[in-house]
Amino acid sequence: MPYQASHQSFLLALALGATGLLAAAAGEPPRDWIDPDTGHRIIRLSVEPDSASLYFHQNSFTPEGDKFIFDAPAGIAAVNLKTLGDGPPQIDIVVRDISPLATARKTRDVYFYRNGTLCAANQDTHAVREIIKGRFAAINCDETFVVRTINANDPSGKVQPPPPRTLLPQRERMFADKLKANIPLTPEEERAAKKEDGLSRRLTSQRCMAFVFTNVKTGESVTNGYQYAWLNHLQFSPTDPNLLLYCHEGTWHEVDRIWTIRTDGSEQRLRHQRTMDMEIAGHEFWSHDGKNIYFDLQTPRSQKFWIAGVNVKTGKETHCPLERDWWSVHYNVSRDGKLFSGDGGDSGQVAFAKDGMWINLFRPRWFGGVKRERLINMAKHNYVTGEGGVEPNSFITPDGKWVIFKSNMFGPQHVFAVEIAKSKAKP
Repeated sequence: MPYQASHQSFLLALALGATGLLAAAAGEPPRDWIDPDTGHRIIRLSVEPDSASLYFHQNSFTPEGDKFIFDAPAGIAAVNLKTLGDGPPQIDIVVRDISPLATARKTRDVYFYRNGTLCAANQDTHAVREIIKGRFAAINCDETFVVRTINANDPSGKVQPPPPRTLLPQRERMFADKLKANIPLTPEEERAAKKEDGLSRRLTSQRCMAFVFTNVKTGESVTNGYQYAWLNHLQFSPTDPNLLLYCHEGTWHEVDRIWTIRTDGSEQRLRHQRTMDMEIAGHEFWSHDGKNIYFDLQTPRSQKFWIAGVNVKTGKETHCPLERDWWSVHYNVSRDGKLFSGDGGDSGQVAFAKDGMWINLFRPRWFGGVKRERLINMAKHNYVTGEGGVEPNSFITPDGKWVIFKSNMFGPQHVFAVEIAKSKAKP
C-alpha cells in the first residue's frame, strides 16, 4: 500500500477510535462498532438524541440515491451516502426546526409543512418554495396531486352503510382453540387481544370516508372513493402519478385491507383477496418501480408467515415463506427488488416469536424459499409502542450496501446504519 494511503488509513482509524472514546466518555451510544453476534458493522448516523428515521413507506432517499433524510431535533437532516463508512457520517441540516414528510421522487427536494403550507426544500441549495396551502397525507410522484381523507357520505346515495356487525371479543376470535382447551393465555396474548379489541370497536359502527384529491397547480379538488372504512396508509405510486395505494385500517383479520384507486375515482380495487378466516395482510408498500405492492401475509394470523407481493398489472401474487422468528413489524425492499429487510419484533408482537429481535436481511427465492441473515441483535431495543418503545422501520440504501433504522437500544432514540457485507475486522 502506498505510504499516503496507509497514512490516511491510520489517521482515519485514529479518528474513529478517538470519536468512540469521546462518545463513551460522554455517555453517548457508540458511533461505530461491530455486532459481536452477527459480525456486521453498525454506524450511528444521528448526533442528537431523539432523532428518528421516517415511517417505513415514506420515501427517504434522493432519486440519485446519494442522500438519506431523517428527522433530528435540529431539523431535517440529510446524510451523505457516498461517504458512508469512510469516517464520521456527513450530516447536513437542510431546514432547521422542521420535521420532514418525505423526499420527492423526481427532484432533490424534501417535503415538509410550515405554517399550514406544504413546502419543499432543495437538499443541495436549501432553497425553500411553497407548494400548496393545507395539510395532506401524500403528494404524488410528479407533484401534480395531493390527497387527504374526510368523513363524508356519498351524495349520490350509491354507497350505503353495511349491515350492522357484531364482533366477538378478540380473545375468542384470536385464541379460540386455546380457550376451548382451557389453556390460559399468556400475558402477551392477553395484551394483544386487548389491543385488537380497541381497533375492532370502530368496525361495529363504520363511518363513510372519502378521498379529496387536489390539483397542485390549479387548486381544484375532487372528492371520490366513498366507502365505509377507516382509510389510512395513503401512498402514491412511485411511477404512476394517478394511482394511490391505501388501506382499510382496523383489526387486520376482520378487514379486507389493501386497496388502490385512481385520482379520478376509477378502478377502485382490492389487491389481495382473503383465502381463509383469520388471515391477515397488511403494512403494504410499493416496489421502487411501482410494478408491485408488497405486504406482510399470515395464513392464518400468527401461524404461517410470508413476505407477499402482488403485481399491479396482472394481479399475480408471489409468496416468500418465513419462519416465525424471522417475522418483522415492517419489511422493505431494495431498489432492484433483490433484497428485503425486516425490523424484527419482540415476543408480544403478532408472531409471538421467541427469538425475533433482530434487524434481518432476506434474499428471496420466490420458488425455492428464502435466505435470511441476521444483521444486528436488537435484544436491548424496546418495541412496545405506547410504553416508550418504537418500531425500527428499516430502509435499504439504493446502492444495496446498508440497512438504515432507528433504535432506542442505548436509551435515547438514534438513527443507525448496519453494513450488509460482513466486516473483516473482529468484533
